[in-house]
Amino acid sequence: MSIGRSPAPGRALLDRWARFSHRHKWWLLAAWVLILATALVSSSLWGGTMSNNFRLPGSEAQAAYDLLEERFPARAGDRATLVFEAEQGVQDPAIRQRVDALLAEVSAIGEVVSVANPYEEPGAISRDGTIARAEVQFEKIVGDSNLDDITRMVTLADEANGDGLRVEAGGEIVQFSEEQHFGSEAIGLMAAVVILLIAFGSVIAMGLPIGAAIFGLGCGFAVITLSARVFDFPDFSPQFAAMIGIGVGIDYSLLVVTRYREGLHSGKSVEDSIVLALTTSGRAVIFAGLVVAISFLGLYAMGLPFVAALGTAGAIVVILAVLVALTLMPALLSIAGASVDRLKVPFLHSTEGVDTSSGWYRLSNAIQRRPLPYFFGATALLLILAAPVLSMRLGFTDAGNSSEDFHSRRAYDLLAKGFGPGYNGPLLGVADISAGGAETLEAIGARISATTGVVYVTPPMVNPEGNTAVFTIIPTTSPQDESTDRLVKELRDEVLPAALEGTPVEFYVGGRTASGIDVGDRITGRMPYLFGGVIGLSFLLLMVVFRSILIPLKAAIVNLLSIGAAYGVIVAVFQWGWLGGVIGVGEGPIEVFLPMMLFAILFGLSMDYEVFLISRIREEYIRTGSNAVAVSNGLTATARVITAAAAIMVSVFLAFVLGPERVIKEFGIGLATAIFVDATIVRLILVPATMELLGDRNWWLPRWLDRLLPHVNVEGSVPTSVDRHGVPAPAGGD
Repeated sequence: MSIGRSPAPGRALLDRWARFSHRHKWWLLAAWVLILATALVSSSLWGGTMSNNFRLPGSEAQAAYDLLEERFPARAGDRATLVFEAEQGVQDPAIRQRVDALLAEVSAIGEVVSVANPYEEPGAISRDGTIARAEVQFEKIVGDSNLDDITRMVTLADEANGDGLRVEAGGEIVQFSEEQHFGSEAIGLMAAVVILLIAFGSVIAMGLPIGAAIFGLGCGFAVITLSARVFDFPDFSPQFAAMIGIGVGIDYSLLVVTRYREGLHSGKSVEDSIVLALTTSGRAVIFAGLVVAISFLGLYAMGLPFVAALGTAGAIVVILAVLVALTLMPALLSIAGASVDRLKVPFLHSTEGVDTSSGWYRLSNAIQRRPLPYFFGATALLLILAAPVLSMRLGFTDAGNSSEDFHSRRAYDLLAKGFGPGYNGPLLGVADISAGGAETLEAIGARISATTGVVYVTPPMVNPEGNTAVFTIIPTTSPQDESTDRLVKELRDEVLPAALEGTPVEFYVGGRTASGIDVGDRITGRMPYLFGGVIGLSFLLLMVVFRSILIPLKAAIVNLLSIGAAYGVIVAVFQWGWLGGVIGVGEGPIEVFLPMMLFAILFGLSMDYEVFLISRIREEYIRTGSNAVAVSNGLTATARVITAAAAIMVSVFLAFVLGPERVIKEFGIGLATAIFVDATIVRLILVPATMELLGDRNWWLPRWLDRLLPHVNVEGSVPTSVDRHGVPAPAGGD
């Protein structure tokens, strides 16, 4: 293959599109305004709702829920807990009258199936008589319930507070209703404005990526809301999509703007600069976005519907960010024209391209003079950061990690004070007695009750048809405690098989805590498929694009090091509690789905920077024929834009740490850490050191493999010809 003056088909297409965008800029802008307006109106009229319905097909917890939903729907929904405290004792006649009145009002709420009166339920009043609890059974599970009904219950509890009686409403269903949306998007955008001003030194150049990101994010939210009629998006999907959408939306447009300004500063016309931007950075954006989208869609391999929905949300915002960068951005650049550098900020100056007087050029030369110390130093630092991952414990955190401003947290503490932490996470035992065995239920309950780690087991509640029974099992430890996990596994693997031997009864241990264990087991079993699929496909794509085996191999290894460093920091902060007080979190397990989500996100985003850096290095290698010069020039030309892009992403991700939700904080810290590490230690030190050590072997590809692989040109046109292995040849040679 020759890469010479005749453009490749893909480049010719982008060339024509760039010129079309320039000549029809106002029509393109109007089309995007119409698309955004239509999408927002449509989502407000026909959009679906987010849920917290974590279904896990094939798991024991899901089997328990499905059995209840089919045969005992009155017990299939989630439960809330009303907790009462009175110093004079809850048996005081005046207090009891107020409690009874509140319970009667709660019973009248639409989706409330039943309310257990603590004065009639054994064990519902603490030993000292100051605390009582009432279980409120809802018709549906959390996420499917009517939010207004939950809010009504909480409001009634608030109104009953005072005059010697304290009332708190808790439980998973209340915790879900209290989750708040923090305005992190605005903070992230403000940080991006400052960083872009520093990077570009121009108000207009700064405003273009911001405007493009807002278009992409608005459309992304609308599409996700409309898609919620089909997919069960988790309730934190909007915050998740905002984190990804703002970051990649600004990054992709930033790269196009940077290359456009480089063209202008080299003397090209506005139209030719747009062509240069789209046929170089635009091509890199397409490939980078493709890798990120593939990483997100790889989450379907996990077999978890809510995780697949999150992956879909991420892929939607990434694809829209690519479309905006390739269609709206050239139109905006054409409108701005040569005025893109106007409204300059005093004392700030931006340079594009290879500036041999820059600090980046000096850094590159320093690394190339002593690549081994830089290589080993960067690798050691990454391994140190990743070390805590060896003690990572997965699970679902409970309301004890929420803010004390939440009713669910206060109810959690009060319930633990009066009855013990296990009452905050009861297990659900569901017995299928359709084939007989009802007479063994009491013996089964007694066997469970005698198990170490069990505080109390309720008598079996049998459905009207007499074919299904429900037990409530109270552990001694909190839902997120490791001992509770061990108890669930002991009940399933040892206690119940022994208790059920010789009976026709089928027994399932379910509930929120058991469901979390099942999710963790599923993720652990499927993670190799996700890792292998995403890494393998990314390896193939990089090999096709860069005509090399070592480039994609190096990319996979250093990306895993970046992700490992992010995992390590998350464990140190959220599991060990280091600096947890600073960001408002306590010690607890890492959310079971976080490692796989972070892997999918970070592997894709890391590939963004890999593509941007390596495509420019390869462009310089094709132009000069020198690996050393290519690495030096490629790093110098891209370091500023990669640093600015990473700084924006880090700021956006850290802004979400300011919100109240622990899982969003985990995402924010993990993503910010990985992007910071990737854009500094990895891209600016480890990658150039490695490429200097490998020399021309970076571009080695066996001839037989080269013939098999399709040819894709990411660099655009270059002024010299190269042979099929990337080695420069005389002009016009083959």
